[in-house]
Amino acid sequence: MATHALLTALLRSCDQISDVIFSPGRPPQVEVHGQLLTVQGKDLRSLTADDTRRIASDLLSGNKQAINLLREQGYCDVSFGLPGVARFRSNVFIQRGSCAVVMRVIPSEIPSFPSLGLPVNLGRIASLRDGIVLVTGPRGSGKSSTLAALLDRINQEQVCHVITIEDPIEFLHNHKRATIHQRELHSDTPSFALALRAAMRQAPKVLMVSEMRDRETMEVVLESAETGHLVLTSLNTINATQTVERIVSSFPASEHTSVRGRLARTLRWVVSQRLLPRRDGVGRVPAFEILEMGPVIQDAIQRNISLGESLQDLVESGTCSGLQHFDKEIARLVRSGVVDFETAMVHANDPLELRNILQ
Repeated sequence: MATHALLTALLRSCDQISDVIFSPGRPPQVEVHGQLLTVQGKDLRSLTADDTRRIASDLLSGNKQAINLLREQGYCDVSFGLPGVARFRSNVFIQRGSCAVVMRVIPSEIPSFPSLGLPVNLGRIASLRDGIVLVTGPRGSGKSSTLAALLDRINQEQVCHVITIEDPIEFLHNHKRATIHQRELHSDTPSFALALRAAMRQAPKVLMVSEMRDRETMEVVLESAETGHLVLTSLNTINATQTVERIVSSFPASEHTSVRGRLARTLRWVVSQRLLPRRDGVGRVPAFEILEMGPVIQDAIQRNISLGESLQDLVESGTCSGLQHFDKEIARLVRSGVVDFETAMVHANDPLELRNILQ
């Protein structure tokens, strides 16, 4: 079956597919609400190494940069679209001498706040003039969708110039009130850091970087925020407090005090998220930990948490405005019957503390 026809058939086989996996020795598989399923059908059989190599070739057709990356590094990321059907963020990689492919399904429409269950107060991010907004969470927790929804809110409300730097481009943003230019790693620019430095000459008000992966990118993100830009980006950390420590620890120890001061001045919001299986078995529900910067939190970061309470304690206690803690949100989901107790304990920051909250 041709790759286009195979992907179309897989998308029609189930609702709410998040990922498609092609692996030698297995029939095509899809992930639905975190569960990996094998797709059955008369035209669907176990794939051979030749099958997955052909699929990879179709995805990389004409993309010399991606082909070179696959040869040199053993993997590459590319965007791929089926006109009128769907878009995909695709990762092609070499395993045991053959190709395997994992494709994230990107919805054709940009998600809204209600569809993602985002807290209403995050809408205030659209009115920020500068600073850094971080969306964090483990892989597959919906960070890209949240970034897209935040960017779309800015697009609807602000007359400004927006530049995104993505690997690869996922959601396609049309010009609304804002003017948006989307740049893709490898095909439009060789690195996040170089694209960010070039953006300083392209007069943006808002920058979106799909992920901060290294110290150089973090440094340029800090510089961009310090020079009056609003930067939206993501990081693979599990909660708001770990996010601060992850950024600081990426720099040499001699720079930690300086980096804490820069973060205290430029960080505006940290939105951490997880997806929990619903009690009724129908999909997953998001839980959010939210840290909105205020004087107490800024002081805690700058002084290396020397106020007598750790940053985690401040988040958990909710004594500062703009704070929302994971375990309290998970407890709310348990009390409302959306998530069962066992699932809540698995996903809690502190299972013992969650048990105490629920009691």
